[in-house]
Amino acid sequence: YERTCRYIARQSNSVVVSVGYRLAPEHPFPTQFEDCLTATIHFMRNAQDYGVDPSRIIICGDSSGGTLTAAVAQALVNRRHLPRPRAQILIYPFLQCVDFNLPSYQQNKRIPILLKERILTLGLKYLNKDLSYLELLLKGRHVPEDLQLKYQKWVSADNIPPEFKTRGYKPSTTDPGSKELDALSSLAFDPVFSPLLAEDSVIAQLPETFILTCEFDVLRDDGLLYKKRLEDHGIKVTWCHLQEGFHGTV
Repeated sequence: YERTCRYIARQSNSVVVSVGYRLAPEHPFPTQFEDCLTATIHFMRNAQDYGVDPSRIIICGDSSGGTLTAAVAQALVNRRHLPRPRAQILIYPFLQCVDFNLPSYQQNKRIPILLKERILTLGLKYLNKDLSYLELLLKGRHVPEDLQLKYQKWVSADNIPPEFKTRGYKPSTTDPGSKELDALSSLAFDPVFSPLLAEDSVIAQLPETFILTCEFDVLRDDGLLYKKRLEDHGIKVTWCHLQEGFHGTV
């Protein structure tokens, strides 16, 4: 990412700090979030040493970096001793693991580079869980019944605009939850891993947001659902959708 960061710094005339967080599977979840949060807090406390106005700090990331960006922005909501982030930029982020049958997951499950099965495999490795869970995840059996009702208001194809359902989408039902996945669920539904599942009290305090989505990306609908949640709470969102875009296009 060095060339990308240099390009952003040059084109935007801004200071860019790239966090070299430790990687999974050697350092499993939530090490990455903790590294990013630690680095962000350090930079915010010492921004003026870098010639940066503390009131103009933007947090940005793509793909799993978008997950980390959203999680860090949420973690900063109640840290009153720190400057408030000016904005967050989420580039085709992963934001939820409740529903892997949203329209974008169905439409783009075989489109490189992020195949549907690959994202589930990466997620299990990240959480340090056995790949034998894959089949149950594909059937949606990782969501306990009591949580299905809670999360349905935030994670549902009903919240996706109709124009995104015209290309090979079929409504699906969720299978009943499986008790053997309870240990996985407690990790996977943590807002640090699935920022879309944060409580309303947190969402309502987030900064102005830019979201980039790509049409040919399994994660497209994660971005659309987060956009809706933010806007429902009065957060200003700038949305850019790449009609010909795919995951990793940056």
